[in-house]
Amino acid sequence: MKLATALSERADLQRRISELGGRLNNNARVQDGEKPSEDPQELLSELNKDFERLEELIARINHTNNETKSGDVTLTDLIAKRDCLKQKIGIMRSFLNTASEKISRYSKTEIRILSTVSVSELQKELDKLSKELRETDETIQGLNWTTDLI
Repeated sequence: MKLATALSERADLQRRISELGGRLNNNARVQDGEKPSEDPQELLSELNKDFERLEELIARINHTNNETKSGDVTLTDLIAKRDCLKQKIGIMRSFLNTASEKISRYSKTEIRILSTVSVSELQKELDKLSKELRETDETIQGLNWTTDLI
């Protein structure tokens, strides 16, 4: 099984577990004399089986990520880099949007609002970070589709 396939299965299992939790809650109580629409014991059995499979997949994915390298960098390190770049880019985009907002003045006597940073310089830095994120993500995706799950 390729790593990408395992990642897809992990996502499906996580979604299914979440749905099972909702279904369990919907069948936790019934009115006296009624039956639940689904048997909670069967749902619990499915939940346990899905968690066992999820635990196995997560362990194998993490082990594979730690062993797989692109040059001298492990896949785990690349994922950490990608996650940090995504967060940094999000914060910088928000900051740049605020810093570059045009404030309309109705008269020359109104207080001028100025940006505290060079928007063009920060935009260039943001473009560079976005390119780095794109390249990092492409490397990760390439490894995901070519690496066998350990």
